[in-house]
Amino acid sequence: MTIEHWLLPDGVEDILPETALKIEHGRRSLIDLFGRWGYEHVMPAKLEFLESLLTGTGRDLDLKTFKVIDQLSGRMMGLPADLTPQVARIDAHSLGQEGPTRLCYADFVLHSRPDHMLASRNPLKVGAEYFGDASLQADIEIISLMLSGLESLDLGMIQLELGDVSFFRALVAEAQLDPAQERAVFDLVQNKAKDELSATITGYGVSEPLAALIAELPMLSGDSKTLQSARRLLSDRPLLLDALDHLTLLSAQIAERYPSVVLSFDLSELRGLHYHTGLVFSVFLPDSGQVVAKGGRYDNIGAVFGRARPATGFDVELLTIADRLPSPPVGQRVNVVRHEEGDLAALWQMTEDLRQTGVQVIEGALMPRAGDQQLVWIEGVWQVRDR
Repeated sequence: MTIEHWLLPDGVEDILPETALKIEHGRRSLIDLFGRWGYEHVMPAKLEFLESLLTGTGRDLDLKTFKVIDQLSGRMMGLPADLTPQVARIDAHSLGQEGPTRLCYADFVLHSRPDHMLASRNPLKVGAEYFGDASLQADIEIISLMLSGLESLDLGMIQLELGDVSFFRALVAEAQLDPAQERAVFDLVQNKAKDELSATITGYGVSEPLAALIAELPMLSGDSKTLQSARRLLSDRPLLLDALDHLTLLSAQIAERYPSVVLSFDLSELRGLHYHTGLVFSVFLPDSGQVVAKGGRYDNIGAVFGRARPATGFDVELLTIADRLPSPPVGQRVNVVRHEEGDLAALWQMTEDLRQTGVQVIEGALMPRAGDQQLVWIEGVWQVRDR
């Protein structure tokens, strides 16, 4: 049997020149934008001991993480499937700064299994994390940074969906479900199976009013009227009303700052339930339903590293939008036309001088493109001429 050595694993692919140029241009523009907002660039390690890599992140990330044994220590290590836990470690342990800390990053991660059938197992994550501030303003800043970054990529219309895992957490805690029951309810809420959810909750012996309230969670999605409906249902729960106030104020400010962004709400969005602690958000492309960025609040994840800090952040997956990214501006390109009498030392000096000014100089025979110029030997000197 012939082994096709050139084949790559499912969900893994090379990025070819045209696409790579667009992705790199997008990555640079985002990191530069984050820097202008005061976010410092970090580069987390590509390999880390498993216990620190997965602390507080839940079972989902554990299943997606490639694991290897360290031949030096015998301990289990992992290849990062998400950069946020590593950035939290950097904030808590490596930096240990007083007051708020703003960090950003851009790197590929590896997934042992894809998020869905068409997803990459080697996505490029470009993101930002804000540590040390539990305020509404911190959430507004991080969402504003994300939206400004996406708008800079010229993706067209985008939709921001806001949610909060604290609604599910509080109601399930009140129902006093065991772990297996909680997982079953979680799946039904995620699948928005209201009727089956109602029957299941009632079967667990939960009181009728509380069971009815949990069964309504999948229906709490849509436009701003969603928050009004939730306020009526949760009128006797002050802590959850505070969370609704938070969402209401946040969405109002975001709508004012980004009037072209479509706003929606989903109080049954439980992505990262064991990881996030409150606000969660996702950005979609309405014409495709594709998720291009996501994030939320994940307070106290750094506690295992010695610092329990408020934290909020997001990441953008550039590979998923590679075909929508604008091509960078085409710079000047000059092709060298060699001449047997040409002064080679002078050619080298002129080539270097042109490259220093940002001109792309190509030596050797290549297929010229429209608009290229030529570096030719004319009357005893090298000259740049139109083709």
